[in-house]
Formats: sequence, C-alpha cells, structure tokens
Amino acid sequence: MDKNNQKQTKNQLSSWVKFTNIGLQMAIIIAAGTFFGVWLDKKFPNEYSAYTIVFSLLAVFASLYNVYRQVKALDEKESSSKK
Repeated sequence: MDKNNQKQTKNQLSSWVKFTNIGLQMAIIIAAGTFFGVWLDKKFPNEYSAYTIVFSLLAVFASLYNVYRQVKALDEKESSSKK
C-alpha cells in the first residue's frame, strides 16, 4: 500500500510540474514576442505601435497553440496508459 501511495504522489507531482512548465513557456513566448515588437517599434517608429501589437498577438496565438499541443499529448499519453 505504501508503494502505491508513493507512486500516486509522484504522478501528481509530475503532473503539477508539467502544467507549471506550460505556464512558464506561455509567459516566455508572450514576453519575447512583446519585447521583439517593442524593439521593432523603436527601430522603425510608427504612429500606432503596430509591431508591438502584431507580435504580441502572434505570440499569444503561438503560446496557445503550444499549450493545446502539449495538453493533447499529455491526454493521449494518459489515455494510452489507462488501457
């Protein structure tokens, strides 16, 4: 019983780390896109800060796609291990 409890605790910790990692990846991707847009706006000034807006939105979509891909892979892995 003790080994089963340790295995369950380890699996819960592993899942927690995976989801924390996904959040950090989202933050890094969005920050990188935004900083790149700000840099472009300073290098090529324009009236509406278009580069910042475009690259921050692209980074948000890229990070959401990354989350979708990783959660789908986790779900497939979990469902295959249950069979």
